[in-house]
Amino acid sequence: MIDFTNIGYLKTGNVKQIRAYETLTQNNVLETLSEFDPILVGTIPINIDIENSDLDIICYWKNKAEFISKVSSSFRNKIGFEIREININYHESIVSNFKIDDFEIEIFGQNIPTKDQNGYRHMMIEYEILKSKDENFRLEIIKFKQNGYKTEPAFGELLGLKTNPYLELLNYKI
Repeated sequence: MIDFTNIGYLKTGNVKQIRAYETLTQNNVLETLSEFDPILVGTIPINIDIENSDLDIICYWKNKAEFISKVSSSFRNKIGFEIREININYHESIVSNFKIDDFEIEIFGQNIPTKDQNGYRHMMIEYEILKSKDENFRLEIIKFKQNGYKTEPAFGELLGLKTNPYLELLNYKI
């Protein structure tokens, strides 16, 4: 089992994973966010990314103002920097986007421990599903994504989930 809480696994991954590791470490992105328990989630860690996939980093803040201040002061000089507050499933959320090297980076923070956030939970379930299926399944997920599907709806299509793949995946049994 890969320890997704430590990006060391990216060093021996595919070309994009190695580049992601280099970008994140050379720019001290996770170290900068270390007080917020950052975890890289999404498609790149589990090898279902497409050309324009970004680096999604989830964080756990206890003090929203401190989190906003840290993200803003650390990354505001990056290309395309923006930060905003949104509400997702009745949870205050902070989202920041910017670019480093060839990667779009999204920092997502909630007052929920990172391993309890849906981004991490979805990735872990998707990882287990991918391990239980063959290579063709992984390639089909990528095809759906290349055709405009988000990750969870792509899994939903291939797994026959009927209503809300974001919720149904959280309860999916392999």
